[in-house]
Amino acid sequence: MCDLHAHDHQHFGFLVDTPEIRALIAETQRLNAEMADPAARVEALRPAFGRLLAAEGWLPETCAKPDETSKMGGGIGQYALYRAEDGSLCLFSLVVPPGASTPVHDHLAWGLVGIYRGRQDETVYRRLDDGRDASKATLEIAKRQQLGRGEFYPLLPPADDIHYVSTISEHASISIHLLANDTACVWRHKFDPASGVVMPFRSGYANAPCPPEAERR
Repeated sequence: MCDLHAHDHQHFGFLVDTPEIRALIAETQRLNAEMADPAARVEALRPAFGRLLAAEGWLPETCAKPDETSKMGGGIGQYALYRAEDGSLCLFSLVVPPGASTPVHDHLAWGLVGIYRGRQDETVYRRLDDGRDASKATLEIAKRQQLGRGEFYPLLPPADDIHYVSTISEHASISIHLLANDTACVWRHKFDPASGVVMPFRSGYANAPCPPEAERR
């Protein structure tokens, strides 16, 4: 579990195999097959996702610790729990130490994000430019919210897809992400709202490598 040194074939599928995770992935796969609209899928997934956040004991402590080698900085750890081999779905834990913040970033996939431990402050940005210049973006704050254990929110790009989170609890916060891509291995974007600079960004998992074909060309 959460072991970077596992054999290659173990870097996909259930990296953490528990009944709680299997139940959520099975429900997600069922709804993917039945519903074409991402917004409808996300809404229908709320009960199953809420049950995972409410359950105790399924997340190994090895997937709940800071990562000092993090590409996101600040000791932030991103641990794959489930990865579809075709890159269509992932579940991961994100560990943000107290006082740390993620970069401002996007996700490029629909999904759900919820708090499993601790508290977070989320700042969401709205993009004002047309996106034609890949290296620049004009952002304004759209909303801020504080979230605690069991609270969660949807991601439905382009709405509310650019954000950053900070831990506001005394101990590290842990959020659980269910997203319709292989989030840590796709090239997405990191933003500097003050300067407008946009940079290519791939966060990587602490416990699984990204496939070579995912390398930026």
